[in-house]
Parts: sequence; structure tokens; C-alpha cells
Amino acid sequence: MTEVSMTVNGRAITGQVEDRMLLVQFLRDQLGLTGTHVGCDTSQCGACVIHVDGHAVKSCTLLAVQASGSEILTIEGLANGQELHPVQAAFRQHHGLQCGFCTPGMIMTAVDMIARHDGKLDEATVREELDGNICRCTGYHNIVKAILSAAETMGGTPERIAAE
Repeated sequence: MTEVSMTVNGRAITGQVEDRMLLVQFLRDQLGLTGTHVGCDTSQCGACVIHVDGHAVKSCTLLAVQASGSEILTIEGLANGQELHPVQAAFRQHHGLQCGFCTPGMIMTAVDMIARHDGKLDEATVREELDGNICRCTGYHNIVKAILSAAETMGGTPERIAAE
């Protein structure tokens, strides 16, 4: 067993993990943060996307010990206890979900995407960058629409995006 320490959704966390435990397992099984989903265990579906040190990462590709010392943000911490984050609100407004299984990963990917592109996105870019996130229900039309709407709402500046 190895001790890990990290900040998860603004809280300092310390725990004991087996060296081979994936970060997604640590988040779900030890911390009870079940919003991060496990869809494939092979890094293909994107249901497990979280932010590690400000960047979107598939948490099934990272060991918990590798994340020690990192700042982790999951879907549960995105709104920070407040009203919905603008991307969450856009998904709701534009019906960017159906069964909801892929939604947390899609939203976390979208937040990162908007920040990296300073909110300046077009449909082709959004579709290309969603390539690693699988949705079996929606056909992506409303997901893309929601992300474009959120990017516009958030004003496109990295400072404003980070503050949201």
C-alpha cells in the first residue's frame, strides 16, 4: 500500500492505495465520487474524464499514485457547490444528454476544450475534439450545440472560464 495525497474538488485528501489502483477507482471506490464513470477500462470512451492540474485526463489511464500531489477536479466539484457551471447549464438547456452516462466526461472535456481555445470554437473543432468521448444515445448534435453555446456564454477568455 502507498499513501497518496492530492487535492480533490478543493479538499485535501490523503489515502492508502495499492500501487496498481487506477485514479478512477480511487475517486469512485474510496472517495465516493461516482459522477466519474467507468465505461470501457481501455481509454476509449471518455466517460471517466476529469481534470488533473487543470487539464482533461481519462482517469482510467492514470494510477492513483501518479496523481499524488495533483489538483483533481471531478464533475462533482465543477459547480463548486453553487449553481450549475455554464457548461452544465448549456447541456441542460440544449438537451445535450439522454441516458446521462457519458455526460460527466463530455462536460469535463468541454470545459477543458473551451479553456484551451479561449472559447473560440466552431462545430468542426468541437466534433474533432470529442473524438475520444463516446455517446451511444444522442448522435452528438445537441452535445455540440451545448458546447458551442457554453463557449459563447463564457465569453471566451481563459480568466473568465477559470472563474466559472
